[in-house]
Amino acid sequence: MLASTLMLIALLCAGVFINVPYSEMSPGPTVNTLGEHDGEPVLQINGRKTYPASGHLNMTTVRVTSADYNMNLVEAVYGWLAHDNKVVPHDTLYPDGKTEEQSTQENAEEFSQSQESAKVAALKEIDIPVKSWVIVSTVVKDTPAEGKLHAGDVIKAVDGTAVKAFDDVAKLVTKHKAGEKVVFTVVPAKEQAAAEKAKKTATRTEDITLTTAKFHDSGEDRAIVGIEAGTDHSFPFTIDIKLADVGGPSAGLMFALGIVDKLTPGSLTGGKFVAGTGTITDEGKVGPIGGIEMKTVGARAKGAQYFLTPKDNCATAARDVPDGLTLVKVDTIDDAVSALKDIRGGKTDDLPKCA
Repeated sequence: MLASTLMLIALLCAGVFINVPYSEMSPGPTVNTLGEHDGEPVLQINGRKTYPASGHLNMTTVRVTSADYNMNLVEAVYGWLAHDNKVVPHDTLYPDGKTEEQSTQENAEEFSQSQESAKVAALKEIDIPVKSWVIVSTVVKDTPAEGKLHAGDVIKAVDGTAVKAFDDVAKLVTKHKAGEKVVFTVVPAKEQAAAEKAKKTATRTEDITLTTAKFHDSGEDRAIVGIEAGTDHSFPFTIDIKLADVGGPSAGLMFALGIVDKLTPGSLTGGKFVAGTGTITDEGKVGPIGGIEMKTVGARAKGAQYFLTPKDNCATAARDVPDGLTLVKVDTIDDAVSALKDIRGGKTDDLPKCA
């Protein structure tokens, strides 16, 4: 008995000092997009009439261990056994050796982009026009575009072909072979900024000729110029999303629904407690996210009755549903608005549920 006890103590002590390449995920905070956070409204809309909104449209989060956290064997085993936590390989959360600072910066950028897409999708859902244009989002150092194109330049055409969406740029550039000339027709960033400030449309364009370079990727040589194209928008009124210490793109759907609720009469939820998650595109397409099991647990712990679940996360989420929580499958913002109509109308049998 004594020998067994001493052996157990020795194993536990060894486990404390043995580090393993794993990280832990657990349920994080959940915030009502219709309410306040740290004393101020999450959604602040100025220049347009808004309406009172009741109930909850909660965005959900996942708490993860930091990139430099060294998990020991005992913690890993405890995490594997714990129902509400999930232990995953460290590289799953921090691929390619990303530092904590790099991961935080990337999450902040994704969060900012998700806010913009949420605004666009929400306004399109209620037929409020939004002006959009394709821009140079970033310029890569030591590439043909450096010093010739600049972040914020509006891309009107490539080789005389009008650019309507940001992915048009790559398609037009890759029609060339490395070493060939390609012509970008752009509105310089300063001209665009001045026009926006004056509430006018910039008309002066410049033709920039670049020589494409070769980029070797996945066994295929492609012609590049060294930019990443993106989309910028002009909104007819101001929409600010105030939520600190949150990163990543997964709150897009819930932000969009919160905006729709505040800009339309009545209540989308009918006073019910609805939570959810999902990325969103400018066109209102809902995308999958990570840590869905953690988010459903966190939502139910706060009192959620319904959880709007991206279609591609449904199978995983349905494996272990917290008691009292109904998982509602959504693929677009239209799906979500339709589901909320059924929820507030008490037609829960009609809801598209995750299976």
